[in-house]
Amino acid sequence: MRYLAAFGPATVKDAQVWCGLTRLAEVFERLRPRLVTFEDEKGAELFDLPDAPRPPADTPAPPRFLPQFDNVLLSHADRSRIVPDGIGERINRQFGHWSPLLVDGRLRGTWKLTRDRGGATLSIELGDKLSKAERAAVEEEGARLVDFSAGGGTIRFVE
Repeated sequence: MRYLAAFGPATVKDAQVWCGLTRLAEVFERLRPRLVTFEDEKGAELFDLPDAPRPPADTPAPPRFLPQFDNVLLSHADRSRIVPDGIGERINRQFGHWSPLLVDGRLRGTWKLTRDRGGATLSIELGDKLSKAERAAVEEEGARLVDFSAGGGTIRFVE
């Protein structure tokens, strides 16, 4: 139930990837009367809590600078809802261990915050091009990150 509160809607396989346990289908069957179910685009059954917030599908998600190995990326068996085809492998090959940048809920690049005597720099490396509006939203969220973590600094796009 706590997994679904954090990461639902999710499949049984998603929960198994998250916790490392197997045979959770039996547990989900016992919980079924307390859950709601959906079907994703591929026909997989998704489980969720009945009172969980679920915004309309066309609701834009703001940019998010996630930490390395964040559960949002690691807690799903099928990461295609967040990682577009080809970009995850390309980013991993290009940048190695990386901190993911999500734009509209999808992996679009990486980021790194460095500090030196001159201050802090947020470097953003993109996996694909952003629209002007997306770039402005990333810069705005990046400024909040730099202010929060370093008391200010500069943002640079590495292209």
